[in-house]
Amino acid sequence: MEDRKQEIMRILPGEIRQKVQSLSIDWEGLQEIRLRVGKPVILRYRQKEYFLARRGGMVHEARQAVCVEREQLKESMEYMSNYSRYAYEQEIKQGFLTIRGGHRVGLAGRIIQDQQHIKGMQYISCLNIRLAHEVIGCADRIFPYLQGGDSIHNTLILSPPCGGKTTLLRDIIRILSSGITKGVRGEHFEGVTVGVVDERSEIGSCYHGVPQNDLGCRTDILDGCPKVEGMILLVRSMAPQVIAVDEIGSMEDVDAMEYAANSGVKLLATVHGASMDEIKRKPGIERLIKHRFFERYVLLGDGIGNVKAIFDDRGSTIM
Repeated sequence: MEDRKQEIMRILPGEIRQKVQSLSIDWEGLQEIRLRVGKPVILRYRQKEYFLARRGGMVHEARQAVCVEREQLKESMEYMSNYSRYAYEQEIKQGFLTIRGGHRVGLAGRIIQDQQHIKGMQYISCLNIRLAHEVIGCADRIFPYLQGGDSIHNTLILSPPCGGKTTLLRDIIRILSSGITKGVRGEHFEGVTVGVVDERSEIGSCYHGVPQNDLGCRTDILDGCPKVEGMILLVRSMAPQVIAVDEIGSMEDVDAMEYAANSGVKLLATVHGASMDEIKRKPGIERLIKHRFFERYVLLGDGIGNVKAIFDDRGSTIM
């Protein structure tokens, strides 16, 4: 826990760092720190928003809060890029940086564009520091429902934004890759080779190419790679038994998943959605549901690990 705290402290500007450092909070409950030029510092703690107070602590009144100066944001950017912003231009162009510990910092500012492509970003005015929360074991209870012999059923995890679907996906990958010697029901599962296409660097949270999260011992990861190209590349070069991707939705995603499945690979994916009815209205997902591509659907509620239901390929509730 102390390591996580220090990983965040080292990228905050001096005055703000001191005030955050002095907070009497459970760092497991801290989810985000938002810094916007000329605006109050906002902390998301245990699903609620607070302002960082000038006199210390967290408050509900914006007028009592510390406001961010442009120089402070520049200071944070220097810390995150190790004083060499040029070396991080590719990540900045994608709108985020991943720092040591797997924490992800979203960026907003003026976009530099070349015809239809984003070349970079300048005058950065907002940082959204999202703390990495790895919940080892959150998939233990549901894994037996997803297991299909010596592999896994094609599985789709659905939840509203911030519902914990990526956290659950990450733990399922860990179990698949490392295996189970003795599960909650005494079961045994040999580990399988898993290929992960981590387009937004949220599953593995790679720092200098190395996953900061535990994805097991048989996992190969393509960090920052588009899902479509990544799935095809993994099938052709890494011989995965399972491919895992986060937040599918486009028709191209669907085509690539069908290509992988036709190559003998099982699929594990997530999608934004609060119900089965909602995802049935998404054109690409509707096609997969109609053809009973997914054999398991995991519906999450509010909060990490809160599984509301698991459905089979016919839509029948099995948990």
